[in-house]
Amino acid sequence: MSLKNYKPVFHLFCFAVVACIVHIAAFFLLEINFQKFHYSIELLYLIFFGLSALLYLILLKVKNKNFEIVGMVFLFGTFTQMLLGYLILQPILENKTETVNVEKVSFFITFILFLLFQTLLTVRLLNEKR
Repeated sequence: MSLKNYKPVFHLFCFAVVACIVHIAAFFLLEINFQKFHYSIELLYLIFFGLSALLYLILLKVKNKNFEIVGMVFLFGTFTQMLLGYLILQPILENKTETVNVEKVSFFITFILFLLFQTLLTVRLLNEKR
């Protein structure tokens, strides 16, 4: 497997860093105190980056072994990521502080951003010619 197959993981990392910086900058500009969140923004981005990178690496392995099931593996991986996301979200849902709504929205924005990016990576992977 060539190094160019792993280039999207680097793009995912760059996306995660830029999105995290923009996310934190938006909170500073809107004067939202995110220091009291259950999970720090950096930790959320690190978790979702790790899950997305792991899913992409699994898809690369599956593509080399059996190209026909890449889409199904992506769907299963996305389902698993959603399940893990819900488990991570549980303490936030049980929290009764005044910043809980902002923290929920922040969590879902992060989740959706990574879901969109990994979907684009998977579509690009599926469109490659064998």
